[in-house]
This record gives sequence, structure tokens and C-alpha cells, in this order.
Amino acid sequence: MLTITVIGLGQMGGNMALTLKAAGFTVTGSDVFEPARSRLAEQGLAVVTPEALPASDVYLLSLPTSAHVREVIEHSPGLLKLAPKGSVIVDTSTSDPVVSRKLAEKVIAAGLQWLDAPVSGGPKGAASGKLGMLLGGDTATIERVNPMLEAMSAKRTHVGGPGCGHVVKLANNYLCAAHLLTTAEAVAMATKAGVAPAACLAGINSGSGRSAVSEVNFPEWVLSERFDSGFTTGLMRKDLRLARDAAEQLNIPLGLLNAVVDAWHANANQPTDSDDFNHIATPILARATQAEEK
Repeated sequence: MLTITVIGLGQMGGNMALTLKAAGFTVTGSDVFEPARSRLAEQGLAVVTPEALPASDVYLLSLPTSAHVREVIEHSPGLLKLAPKGSVIVDTSTSDPVVSRKLAEKVIAAGLQWLDAPVSGGPKGAASGKLGMLLGGDTATIERVNPMLEAMSAKRTHVGGPGCGHVVKLANNYLCAAHLLTTAEAVAMATKAGVAPAACLAGINSGSGRSAVSEVNFPEWVLSERFDSGFTTGLMRKDLRLARDAAEQLNIPLGLLNAVVDAWHANANQPTDSDDFNHIATPILARATQAEEK
């Protein structure tokens, strides 16, 4: 069995750590925040401070941004110096592909192995071992950590070398963000025309306009008004900015991407960064109801 250190014990990292522990792996968790360490320790996970990381076969990172990933790898003193030769750094964060590729070069030059493995499925998927994973790295590295990946995920797609997983993750999140806007507008239009939102979604989901947003997000979180997916508006905004930056660096004009980025940043208070990301549909749907009342 691989020995695994999970760095970043938020909703995603904490649940992944517990899932791997339940699968029989030797797992240690670490986080800069003491409350996060205490919460996981209370659930039976061995935890350490960032200064006391153990020698492990795999260092699994679940962090907010590329800057945090770089900090863990390069500084204080960083995994480049702390990790045993041959160990694998797996970045499950949604990171900047440019940064990831530069870090991957340094990791490999230091005698370590790299795999970017951004995930989808939210905290629920992390807790159940049913995540989706996009893998960027060498086939041999994937084969080495495959038992861990199988315990964490229901679906794994190898999309290329280092950084490619993060490229495809940004493309996926761009489409998800766009679908939330377009589906909300379509449902709002139908509502204004006298069609119940659930009936409109049933029709859309029987045709070519369906998407994961219309099939899952709207009934699960929007129409139910639960808004507890575990993914925030702030994180989606960050991912959209990364997607726009990637397009600009490639000198690709993507007018619709820019429109989606602008729409998600149009009002910082509706929704706020801390709100569930599905809340982006709320003001669109509300406008249809308000128009009907007038």
C-alpha cells in the first residue's frame, strides 16, 4: 500500500484523506490551519503541522490556488527538499497550467514525479470515492499511483502530459459556468411564457440542449434552493480568470469566454464569492418572476 500525505484539509482534501484511509492506505493529513487539523484528527486521521511532514510515497495537494501549490512545493522549505527521491506529487487543485508546467519541470529535475489530477464531484464525491479526475502526467506515474486513484474516483481520464489536466479542467469549468448562465436564461424565458421550471428542464433534458447543469445542478441545487454543492462562486470566478488568461497567452480570441467571465464578475454582491456557485442563476430567474409580477 502507498503511504500518502494529504496537504490541504478543506472540504475536498479532508474528505479525500478520510476516503483513502478507509480504503486501507496509510494517510497523514496536514494543513496550515489548526482548526482543520483538529477537525480531521477528531475523525481519526493522523495529522501533522506543515513543518513536520513525514516521508511518503505520495503527496496529495488540495489547495485553493497555484500560489499555494507553489508555496508548498518550493518554500518553507518545500517538497522539493523534503520529499524522498522518487515520491509523487499529485496536485488535485484547479491550478494555472503555466505554473503547473514550470513546477512539474522542477519536481522532475529534483528526482520526484509529477501528476496533475484536478477533480470534479464536490465534497460528496470526495467522501464517497466517486470523483472525476483529469490526469496530466506520464503513464508510468499514473500506473504507480493507480490504486490510490481508483480508491478516490469513479472516472479517470488521462488527457496528456504535465499541465494538461489543468488545461482541460479550466475548459470544463468554463463550459459549466456558461451552462449555468444559458440554462438560467432558458428557464427564465420559459417561466415568463407560462411553463413551470421543472417542466422546462424535463423538456430540455430530453433534447439536445441538455447538459450536466440542466440534469444535475438545476434540480439538485437551484430549483431546490439548497445551494450546498460545496463549490463557491469565488472559486468559479478564479477558474474563469485562469481560463481567460490561458486564452490570452495562446493569443486565441474567445469572445464568448470573455462575455462569460464578465457576466460572472458583473456584481460582486449577487452572488458573493462565499455563496454557492449555483447562485449565479438566482438573479436571472428572479428577473423573470419580477417581470411576471409587473
